[in-house]
Amino acid sequence: MVCRYNMGLVETKRGLELADNVNASSFCRRRLPVMMVKNHMAQTLKAATTFIEQGHIRVGPEVVKDPAFLVTRNMEDFVTWTDTSAIKKHVLDYNEMRDDFDLMN
Repeated sequence: MVCRYNMGLVETKRGLELADNVNASSFCRRRLPVMMVKNHMAQTLKAATTFIEQGHIRVGPEVVKDPAFLVTRNMEDFVTWTDTSAIKKHVLDYNEMRDDFDLMN
């Protein structure tokens, strides 16, 4: 049961009755494009999928190019833009958070 909780398929660690609620849509909600829309990194699933396929997204230190990548609860906080992503630069410019070091690159 703990494994299903860590994957994000069930809401709590308790109870085997929650295992009956695990279905295909539970897995689909844990896919990387869905998590990007949920975290407001993209407006649509199609845009999120395009960003992933073009190599703009990393999970932890790894660049992910597979839109079917499943994001566990432990990895949710580590979904971010790659350092060389032009989209990351646009987001930083928009939020006026780019510093002098970033402007040199």
